[in-house]
Amino acid sequence: MTAPGAAVRTLDLHFQGVPGVIAASVLDTGDGLAVVDVGPGSTLPGLEAGLSEMGASLSDVRHVLLTHIHLDHAGATGTILERVPGVRAYVHERGAAHLSRPERLLASAGQIYGDEMERLWGEMRPVDPGRLTILSGGETLRVGRLEVRPLYTPGHAVHHLAYHVGDDLFVGDVGGIRLSGRQTPRAPTPPPDIDLPAWRESVAALRELEARTLHLAHFGAYPNSAAHWDGLLGTLDVDAGRVREGLERGQDTRDLTDAFTRALLDDLRAEDSDLPARYEFACPPWMSVQGLVRYWGRAAARGKV
Repeated sequence: MTAPGAAVRTLDLHFQGVPGVIAASVLDTGDGLAVVDVGPGSTLPGLEAGLSEMGASLSDVRHVLLTHIHLDHAGATGTILERVPGVRAYVHERGAAHLSRPERLLASAGQIYGDEMERLWGEMRPVDPGRLTILSGGETLRVGRLEVRPLYTPGHAVHHLAYHVGDDLFVGDVGGIRLSGRQTPRAPTPPPDIDLPAWRESVAALRELEARTLHLAHFGAYPNSAAHWDGLLGTLDVDAGRVREGLERGQDTRDLTDAFTRALLDDLRAEDSDLPARYEFACPPWMSVQGLVRYWGRAAARGKV
């Protein structure tokens, strides 16, 4: 899939053998290939297959641009750098330590996924700190012949970046989950870093940029339009409001999750009958509930509810 009006390829990593769930974006920089969000270790064969279809291989990769270090976006980074000595990885300063020493990140994920960790995510190898370019956002990078602007975009994660490259804007998860053109984008809100005001500020900054195409890891390339951003903010408010109302009613976590899931899947079904099952696999609603429950609890503790 080639992004509209740009020399960007969207590679479907076929997470767990399912198409349209996790994507990596590939650009030819003139100094080898750059890959934005390489995916988890479990989908590295999918990345290699996608590169092969382009007439390339991992050995052609020179730059790994990470929007954030969650396993579904960055898990394969260490393995790629071990296999290809010339590759550098780019990451926000607040995520860099977790790439070099992923033990805490893996332990935290293990509490959620348990025995499914290996099957879902594969191996996450540590990255040599000397091969990291550490970013704060706001820099202008020269990557081969490309000018790349990393932008600090918290909300989904405190270490989240977007990358602006000419007409293309790579938005990681802050741009939402969108599995088809018929679906209104929705915010993935897993714990622990969800920050709704920061997310809204990130959207406000991104929507002002002159870019034609948005690239989403989940999933694909879409026109950069007011409708996309308005839809994302609208569903963010709806989903956060549902969790807050459930907490105010005293619902326990199970009942709140069940009610949230039913409402979310009903929304998606109204847009496309195929969306509920696909979305539930790509972004499990129970994880979004967990993140929003944590957000509202912290907001209440700070007196900001």
